[in-house]
Amino acid sequence: MRRSFLFLQGVCSPFFARLADQLVADGHRVFKVNFNVGDVAYWGFRRAWNYRGELSGLRDFLDDKYRRFEITDQILFGDRRPVHRPAVDHGSALAIRTHVFEEGYLRPYWVTLEREGVNGHSLLPRDPDWFRRVGAKLPDCGDGAPFHSPFRLRAAHDFAYHLAGSANPIVFPRYRSHAPLNAAVEYAGYVGRFSMLHFRKPKDQALIDRLAGSGVPYFVLPLQLNSDAQIRDHCRFNDMNEVMEFVMESFARYAGGDARLVIKNHPLDAGLVNYRRVIAGLVTRFGLAGRIDYLESGDLGPLLQHAQGVVTVNSTVGLVALGEGCPTVTLSDPIYNLPGLTFQGPFDDFWTYAFKPERELYRRFRNTLIYAAQVNGGFYSASAIRMAVDNCRRFLEPERSPLDELL
Repeated sequence: MRRSFLFLQGVCSPFFARLADQLVADGHRVFKVNFNVGDVAYWGFRRAWNYRGELSGLRDFLDDKYRRFEITDQILFGDRRPVHRPAVDHGSALAIRTHVFEEGYLRPYWVTLEREGVNGHSLLPRDPDWFRRVGAKLPDCGDGAPFHSPFRLRAAHDFAYHLAGSANPIVFPRYRSHAPLNAAVEYAGYVGRFSMLHFRKPKDQALIDRLAGSGVPYFVLPLQLNSDAQIRDHCRFNDMNEVMEFVMESFARYAGGDARLVIKNHPLDAGLVNYRRVIAGLVTRFGLAGRIDYLESGDLGPLLQHAQGVVTVNSTVGLVALGEGCPTVTLSDPIYNLPGLTFQGPFDDFWTYAFKPERELYRRFRNTLIYAAQVNGGFYSASAIRMAVDNCRRFLEPERSPLDELL
C-alpha cells in the first residue's frame, strides 16, 4: 500500500536522506520538515518545508501538513526532542504511525526502531512470561552482520552538522536545540578529555586486569551522559553526581567491608565535570577511603565477567551485563528491568542478595528485542547506512509492526 511519510529531525548523518530515497523508490511519498541549517544540509535538494516559527505554533503547522498531504506515517530520531513532542502527541491523536529511531539497545551493530516511542515509552511488554513464551519461537539472532564505522566518521558528521548550524541565528532564529550544552563548549571539552585519555588508558587497563584477576569482590557503576534523555526524562536523578551520591551512600552502609566499587566514566563524556574530584569528596563524606576505583577508559567486558554486580540507572550497559551473566540492578525502569533478569528487591539489599540473571530468559528476551525493535545497521558509515536502510523496511512499510505481530 502506498504510504505518505513525513520525516522530522534525524541523526547527524545522511541516514534519513538515504532512507527517504529508498522509500520513494519503493513507491511511497516522502515529505520533510527542516528545523535548522544542519537539517537542510543533510537533506540536500530533496523537497522539504522549513519551519521557522515558535515551538508553540508547531502543532498547528504539522496539523495542516498531516491533513493536506494525507500523511500516514512520520519518522523521527528521539521522541523527547522538543520539536518532536507535538508530532508524537498529535500524530497519535490522528492515528498517524510514528516510527522512532534511536541508538541501539544492543551494540555495536544495531539501531533501535520502534513505533510510538522508545526507552521509557517503548511498547514492549514488561511481562517476563511473555518473553519466555514468544522468545521460544524465535531463532537466535547472534550479533548481527558486522560493518566498519569508525568513531572519527561519527565525529566528522556531528561537526559538519553543527558547523552548518552556526548559521541558525540568521536562517532559523527561533530554533532552540534539544542539547543542553553549546556544541562549541562540548567540542572544547572533548579535545581536553580525549587528549588526557592517551595517558590514562594504560593505567586504566592495568587496573581492570588487576581487579579481574584479584578475586576481590567488586561492583561496577557505569556512568551515563547527563545530557541523555534516559537521564533527563526517564529517571528520578538530575545528573550523575546525584546517582553517585545515592549509590555510594548505600554501598558504604550495606556492602561488605572487603567489597570495592568501580565507577567508570562514559566513553562519550565531554569531560566538563571533574568526576574524580566529585568522587573524592563523596569518599571522604561516606568513609570509603581505599574502596573506590575510578576509570576514565577501558573495556567493560573483562570487568563485568568477574564483577559481583552492576548498578545502572538505565544504561544499555545493563544489557551487556545481563549477557555476561552478571547480577544487575537498575535505578529506574528500562525495558530490561524484568523479574528474573534484574534485581527486584530494595536497592540496599543488592549488595548482599544479588543474583545472576536467568540465562534462558535473557536469551529469549534478547531474540525478541532484536526481532521487534532492532535494525542491523548503523547511522554513520556508508556501508552501515545501506544495511540499516535495507533492514528497516520490514518495520516501516507493513501495516503491522514486528511487535504487533508478536502481540
